[in-house]
Amino acid sequence: MKCRPTTRTVCIFHHFAISAFPTIALEELSQMATSIAANAWIDPRAEIDKEVEIGPFCTIGAGVKIGRGTRLLSHVTLMGNVTLGCQNIIYPNVVIGAEPQDTSYCGTDTCVQIGNGNTLREGVTINRGTEKEDGITRLGNDNFLMGNSHVAHDCKLGNHILIANGTLLAGHVHVADHASLSGNCAIHHFVSVGSYSFVAGLCRALHDVPPYMLVEGIPARPRCINIVAMKRNQFSRDVIDGLAAAHRLLYRTKVGVHHAREILEANGQITAEVEHLLSFVEGQQEGKHGRRRESVRKAA
Repeated sequence: MKCRPTTRTVCIFHHFAISAFPTIALEELSQMATSIAANAWIDPRAEIDKEVEIGPFCTIGAGVKIGRGTRLLSHVTLMGNVTLGCQNIIYPNVVIGAEPQDTSYCGTDTCVQIGNGNTLREGVTINRGTEKEDGITRLGNDNFLMGNSHVAHDCKLGNHILIANGTLLAGHVHVADHASLSGNCAIHHFVSVGSYSFVAGLCRALHDVPPYMLVEGIPARPRCINIVAMKRNQFSRDVIDGLAAAHRLLYRTKVGVHHAREILEANGQITAEVEHLLSFVEGQQEGKHGRRRESVRKAA
């Protein structure tokens, strides 16, 4: 069966890097087919696993590793040290691994690490890390980043995160599992976004976003618990009630974390989730400007 004129089905590392892997038998290579467009450019030093699809006009740099079943649809640029796991789908005009947009960056060999099952829609940009932390920008598994969203240097994102169109994550932002960020949000440097939280559209998040909370406004403030996420993820009624009570004490009556914990303990409403929320807020209050991780900032 003939391939379409615009693509070729080739063995992994065939024709552009096979000399670097002389110990691999041709019979083995024939079982490792991947689809690469004829007009894609791939550096001979790139490492590409089985069943990868690389569409037209993609550019793959020397330090790139692509895991099994990942699809680069077209016009995707991977540069620098980028590791992509398995079964990711990368849409057109995505750029991963470009130098950090940080004036203090001095060309250190930093990287981007991306897990499995992620979807990156059109125009997403993810910059590699700087020397200021561990030099890694990391994205976990099963995340969905919508069009034109940006993940800056040294960000750390967990799993099952949704980031909507046009949202911007500044450097060193941490986003925990199951968080949702709506369209055109701006997340300040060193902000931590807690698990199962929701950031409403057009928000400017200057402070840490507590877990299980819905934040809204400019600047963003906790308004209520994220009841939708809790129901979708089958939180128990006791957990939901405890978090709702904690929200009222912390953000309505404003009794403080220590007093809130005493009241919740007296009412038998301390669960693992409530304790996580209280500990998060304690750490936030110990940091500068409402950001727990602000203490790790280094002068540019």
